[in-house]
Parts: sequence; C-alpha cells; structure tokens
Amino acid sequence: MTQKKFFLGCAVWAFKPWVGELYPAKSPPSKFLSLYSRRFTTVEGNTTFYATPKPETVTKWAIQTPPGFQFCLKLPRNITHNGLLKPFIPDALDFLKQMQPLSDRLGVFFAQLPPSYSPSSFDDLVEFLQAWPRDRMSLALEVRHPDWFEDSQAQKLNTLLKQLGVGKVLLDSRPVYTGKDNPQLRSQNRKPNLPLQLTVTAPFTIVRFISHPQLSVNQNFFTEWVTQIEQWLRQDITIYFFIHCPEEERSPSTARHFQQLLETAKIPIPYLPWNLLNQSPTQLSLW
Repeated sequence: MTQKKFFLGCAVWAFKPWVGELYPAKSPPSKFLSLYSRRFTTVEGNTTFYATPKPETVTKWAIQTPPGFQFCLKLPRNITHNGLLKPFIPDALDFLKQMQPLSDRLGVFFAQLPPSYSPSSFDDLVEFLQAWPRDRMSLALEVRHPDWFEDSQAQKLNTLLKQLGVGKVLLDSRPVYTGKDNPQLRSQNRKPNLPLQLTVTAPFTIVRFISHPQLSVNQNFFTEWVTQIEQWLRQDITIYFFIHCPEEERSPSTARHFQQLLETAKIPIPYLPWNLLNQSPTQLSLW
C-alpha cells in the first residue's frame, strides 16, 4: 500500500448546516467528527485557535477517527496573536504536548501569524521556529503582513523555512476577490487579499483555498491547482488541501467537486471516503 501524499478536507467538522448533505439527517453534534472523518481524510483544526481542548476531548478525537485521518491543528491565538512569539515558546511546547494523544492522527501543526506581525520581527520568528521540535512534529507557517510578500522579504523567509524544514501555508483567496460579487461582504471573517506565491519549503505544504460560493468562479483556479498538485506529487511532496467558503455550507460539495477534477485528470490521489458510502446525500446547488 502506497503512502498517502494528498489529503483533502474542510476547515471544521462541527457545522450543523451540513446535516442532510455531508451528514445523514438528524445526526447529533456528538457524531459530527466521527462522520466527518469517514468522508474526508483531513481537517484544518480551527477549533484549537480559539481554545485548547481538554485532555479527555483530545483522547475522544483520537478514538472517534479512523487510522490514516489527519488533524492539521492551528496554534492557539494566545500564542500567535499577542505580539512577539518568543515569550510564548513554553506555551507552544505545552500545547504540542497536550495534543500528543492524537498520535498518528497528527498531521502538520500550523502557526497563523496576524497582519500586525511584520518582517521587522524576523529574529523573533527565528527563535520561535528553532525552539519547535521539528524532528518530531511538522510545523507550517502562514504570514499575513503584506511586507512578507515583497521579493526580498519573501526570499529571506523562504530560505529560513527551508533551512529549518518548516512548511509554508499557501492561502489562495483569489476566488472571493474575483468578479463583482464579493461573498465576504456577507461573512464575519473576511480573508486577506494577498499574493499567492507557490513556494514549497518542506516535504509538505498546506493549501487553504478560499472558494467562491458559485462553483463556476472557482473553475479556472481549480484547473491551475490540478496541474500544480500533479507536479508536487511527482516531487514526492505531501499536500494538505483545505476548502473554505464564506458560505461554509458549500465547502463539502466544493471539495468533492475538486476531488472529481483531480480524478478526471488521472492524478494519483487516494479515494475520497465520502464517495464510497452507500448513502446518496442531497447535493447543494452551487450554481
């Protein structure tokens, strides 16, 4: 059996409007994670950004998910969004320790830095990344200050990440900034409009694709990603691909559509567990 190199999922699992489409009708919230993990192969753990779960909760997550499922957990905001990172190194290591009951369900941790964290804090970032036990647990970084995307600063950051074996989170928000209708105007959590730089700095990468509610708007971008994913897989890079949407109820069907595009293009990716279920979930109209 070949090792999985491509994982597909959404940003959350506890989303009630998915009942009747992703989840069977009348599914209780207590079953959401178990059901989700038998439909997708990974999840972006946004929940840990807002609060660190209790030890018994982490243990339940491991029990409720099948072997091979991967959590990509976001570092808590009290670590990444309180100014400099160095003072919170002990907190980051403690968080990592608390997540260990997930064992082989742990994929890549990622630190999402706020727009206020600029290249002027580069030395602080170096110390933080050096303190992370990268030989035992993979880490990826997402930056949001515009200066990180300038050529000289981007090159400096990429060199550091490659030296340390830290991955890069690639945020693709182009779809929601395409056309006249910006769906984020109806969303409480507006995604940044930053350049997409397709640089891989480790044997793995995380892609956060902010999809447009209208499936047709995403199509050209998906076509580009199909080609890119094929290239990365040939380079033996592991890919975690997450579908977001300002209208989150549409994320599962959009992710499923992307899986179909990859399969149609004959990209060697694992099957999507959702497609093997006997049930015939009602598809949302995305057009």
